[in-house]
Amino acid sequence: MSQARDTRSSGTGPSARIGYTRVSTVSQTLDQQNAALEAAGVTKTFSDTMSGARDDRPGLAALMECVREGDTVVVWKLDRLGRNTLHILETVKALTERGVTLVSVTDGIDSSTPAGRLMIGVLGSLAEYERELIKERTALKRQASRANGTKFGRPRRVEDPVHIATAKRMKADGHTSKDIAKYLGVSRATLYRYLADDAAA
Repeated sequence: MSQARDTRSSGTGPSARIGYTRVSTVSQTLDQQNAALEAAGVTKTFSDTMSGARDDRPGLAALMECVREGDTVVVWKLDRLGRNTLHILETVKALTERGVTLVSVTDGIDSSTPAGRLMIGVLGSLAEYERELIKERTALKRQASRANGTKFGRPRRVEDPVHIATAKRMKADGHTSKDIAKYLGVSRATLYRYLADDAAA
């Protein structure tokens, strides 16, 4: 569930201070976050009531569409901005690259100050580091899967006469189609198709 809360009589206008708030469940309230953002001079607030782990957060999406260069986005804490560390950092990067100032009230971050810009730079480096770690973990998992016999990509066809003979012999010996297909490195559908064609020949 999302909503926009506007405490001004007009639109966002130039150099607007726009807030974003989020709570995970309907039993929680946005009052504390809204009060902190109003004290920080926010005049329009977008909010979501849902877990940060969810991708579909219409309030945040509306915020990203609304902000313009020169605007300031104010949040209670940086963790309100994303479902995980990488997503938070990528959201921060997307905002700063568009010329939007980011202020986190609780974390004491203000990207319009030298210290704030330094912090944003560190966060950007962390995001890149996190992406590299994900790539490395993915590559290691694929390598381990290959070592365990898992094959990636489209299964190859049964074309080698030796493999065909092996399949027939294993079938006659009582091996299951699953075991035969795994042994030959082909899909069971390919194996069934060959055996059907062979029986009809």
